[in-house]
Amino acid sequence: MKMPPLPTAPPPVRVAAIVPHWNRRDLLAALLSNMTQQTRQFDEVIVVDNGSTDGSADLAKRKGARVVALDRNLGFAAAVNRGIAAALEGPEPPLWIAILNNDVTLAPHWLAELLSAAQSADSSFVTGKTLSAANSSLLDGTFDALSRGACAARCGAGLPDGPVWNQPRTIRFAPMTAVLFRANLFGWLGTLDETFGSYMEDVEIGLRCALAGRHGRYIPSAIAYHQGSATLGRWSAESVFRISRNQLLLAAKYFGRQPRWPIIAGQTLWGLVALRHGCGWAFVRGKWAGWRDRAKLARPEIDVSALREILRTSEDQIRELGRHTGLDRYWRTYFWLSPR
Repeated sequence: MKMPPLPTAPPPVRVAAIVPHWNRRDLLAALLSNMTQQTRQFDEVIVVDNGSTDGSADLAKRKGARVVALDRNLGFAAAVNRGIAAALEGPEPPLWIAILNNDVTLAPHWLAELLSAAQSADSSFVTGKTLSAANSSLLDGTFDALSRGACAARCGAGLPDGPVWNQPRTIRFAPMTAVLFRANLFGWLGTLDETFGSYMEDVEIGLRCALAGRHGRYIPSAIAYHQGSATLGRWSAESVFRISRNQLLLAAKYFGRQPRWPIIAGQTLWGLVALRHGCGWAFVRGKWAGWRDRAKLARPEIDVSALREILRTSEDQIRELGRHTGLDRYWRTYFWLSPR
């Protein structure tokens, strides 16, 4: 009697990591060494070098990474997109793509925890808890939320770690500090919007996912440590300029038929925060640049009611977390000025 064929084993799950990078060779060296300590190794590491002048590309090659060398700094979004294209063009494209900032350190089980959670849920992306590298009792961030004012909240940033942040949950926005995406998502929805350059490009693609009915998961057992704005500085004039510009671009791309007052209130209040940090002029320059650059946007058709519901539930998430941890002055004032 002829024996039936043995069942074929499923193909291995391949994971590629993309590291957008510009100078700060020391950060890159530390990250590449740290990545080798994962209990579940990355199948490929791709460093997209944004025209560094400090020998970063040569270092990455010596460390075993594949290098995509750009001739100048095209920004974070463009670097990620070049990395995605490189990852998907090979004979064995990955099923998952991790995007990592160059100033993160991953706990040994980071990838194993996220991959396990991602494969057991119908999620388009997964992210973990990110702690401050300078003080691991404080959160650098967890997941993001978005207001009707087109301003994003990095939930938990700067707060003490605690039980409220230890619950897995469904999310709509994940910071690109350290995140794992299904590779086919980019073929379906497209890659990052390069008009945004750096900052809020993660919120934009999260909003695109949410409008398409996709979601992610927050897995607190996957731990990373983040220095935070190590290249530009957390409240540098350049960071404030880019965030200010991209808030306006996000509003121009998606919020055309949303109420105007929350947008005015939210972004004006954010400008006052920037002024308090000595970056008022950077805020004004950013808004002007966003107004000028809005013509570059490809504007999709928006389901207005779906967007309104996404923003409503996202603001509810900010309020819910605030009941446990307290709302800062910005959010208290915003909710007072923009009640639903």
